[in-house]
Amino acid sequence: REMQVLQRDATVAPEPQDPALSLVSYEEMDKKLVLGRISRTLELDSAGQYAALNMRFSHLLEREALSTSLNPFRPEVVLNAIHAAWCEFDPDSASHDLILPLLRADILFDLEPILLALNDALIARGVLPDLHESYRVKRNTTTTAGSRRAEVGQHAQDVAQKLRNYLAGAGHTAGGQFAGGHAAGGHPVGGHVAAPTGERAGVAAQAPEATSTRLFQHLADLQKSMALRQLMAGAQDVLRLSQLREQMPDLAGTGVEQHTLALLSQVFDSVFRNQAIPEQIKDLIAVLQVPVLKAALMDSEFFFQESHPARRLIELLSRYSLDWDENKGQQDPLFQTMQRNVHRVQQEFDQQIALFDEVVTDLENFIRQEEAAAEEALQAPIKTALKKEKIKQANIAATHEVAMRVGSGEVVAFVETFLENRWTKVLTLAYSVKDEKPQAVDDAVKTMDDLIWSVKPKINLQQRQELLNRLPAILARLNKWLSLIKWEDADRVQFFADLAACHASIVRAPLDLSPERQVEIAVEVAQKAAERRLARRAEVEAKGVAEAAPDEFAATVAGLERGVWLQLTGKNGVVSKVRLAWVSPMRSLYIFTTSQKEQTFSVAAEELELAFREQRAQLLMLDKVVDRALLEALEQEPEAEPEESIS
Repeated sequence: REMQVLQRDATVAPEPQDPALSLVSYEEMDKKLVLGRISRTLELDSAGQYAALNMRFSHLLEREALSTSLNPFRPEVVLNAIHAAWCEFDPDSASHDLILPLLRADILFDLEPILLALNDALIARGVLPDLHESYRVKRNTTTTAGSRRAEVGQHAQDVAQKLRNYLAGAGHTAGGQFAGGHAAGGHPVGGHVAAPTGERAGVAAQAPEATSTRLFQHLADLQKSMALRQLMAGAQDVLRLSQLREQMPDLAGTGVEQHTLALLSQVFDSVFRNQAIPEQIKDLIAVLQVPVLKAALMDSEFFFQESHPARRLIELLSRYSLDWDENKGQQDPLFQTMQRNVHRVQQEFDQQIALFDEVVTDLENFIRQEEAAAEEALQAPIKTALKKEKIKQANIAATHEVAMRVGSGEVVAFVETFLENRWTKVLTLAYSVKDEKPQAVDDAVKTMDDLIWSVKPKINLQQRQELLNRLPAILARLNKWLSLIKWEDADRVQFFADLAACHASIVRAPLDLSPERQVEIAVEVAQKAAERRLARRAEVEAKGVAEAAPDEFAATVAGLERGVWLQLTGKNGVVSKVRLAWVSPMRSLYIFTTSQKEQTFSVAAEELELAFREQRAQLLMLDKVVDRALLEALEQEPEAEPEESIS
């Protein structure tokens, strides 16, 4: 039934009722409160699995988002099913509430393995196997997932075709016919990675022979002269490929060679214009220009596949350029590893592209070791951040518990204020120590419910006697919890004075009430409760309208992934470049590091959103530099004119 409701676009709306008449029994209210509290506890215990499951369901159903309240496997459904089964097993209504105290997290079965199995089943069917990818794009509310995928696929095909036309001279086949359907970003069109076959394989195998021997000889001489130049100048004043292209004799005989040279020149120029990459790393990348040009002429997959080793080397140097500690200069181990591998390519590369694979593997292994060491240093900040997030989640649960009570409108005004301002802190404390002291939440909630009960009218002697008997214990528990949150000011004294006056008025109220008067009092209480409930609902709705809807900056922060670099400007004007090292499970806290790995600090999601909103934070584009450069070059260059066929 829950799955059927979920598959419909709208849930079944209840029939409208007069708020003043929508009263439920105390027993029903107690049941809802108990089940609501346990549901919230179970939901918090499995928050990560529920968050993943919600995203996969929303993706599967092509919805913008799905809250846990609509999840067919939410704790509320399980608890209600257990309660219904008990009521069916024992039809005696007097025993129906006996099971409620047993519906506790420490007694019930663990939902985590069930939710994990559900997520694994969806992953096995290809539903968001990598959730980080799902954060990258915030879908437009008017665009379905299917149409979005079709749009992206069509764009990839268009880019791939434009790239093939540009390189091959819009139909020229000599020296290389680019078959297949690969987008400039290295993403195969249709989702399949195909190895070169047929004519494509023959072209790739014969590329050195098909390409001008004079051109390769000239490039080999350039590579040697640049090596000597670097040795003399210490990697300074290295020429750009675009400059070499102008100085180079007319050796590029075919359209493929000419367009490869022109396109690769623009790619390197785009990388050199990237202000986020330090100049010293740009100098290392500049040394690779001629070897990479030779590799691209021999193997056109450089332009179509992100996995091409020469392309991966450029991407690694760019992506990790800011990890270099400039304070250590050329003594930094990362810089030395980069420099050593770049020099090896410059000195040894001729026609063996496998050399790029070797240097990429060496660089990746070093980076992995560095990241493993940095991960160890992050353990203490992560522990602190998890504690902060735990307190934040505890506050959410506490606020929910209080809202459920005051939302009924049946709590007197001064107690309502007390619950919202003070008891929320008590419940936050109780939820934050729930793992160490499981009974703390139950005790804090019971104390709150007992307080609410104590200020309700007592219309007969038996109820008043019960109040007098229970009051000392209630006051003792109140004082114990309030002392734990260190509420010791004059407001506490005033609250207990108001509470004593309220209790006194309840006990001293006339007892000899006719049935008619008792009904009048009950109706009066219900009417006031309805009025307060309506007023609170209006207040909540007004607050909801006043709160700003999530904007593009919230989406940007939600889409940040580990490893990205930001430029942050402090309120004092100090600019720093930081790397996102860790994101909390609920994405409420972000831990950043600098090039000095031991320096870490955490930022709340709200603060980070504000920094983007105030333009004090900006993303530094260090990954996919070749991908973006290719797209930029294709946008700037007109389509290549068709050339005459060469027999």
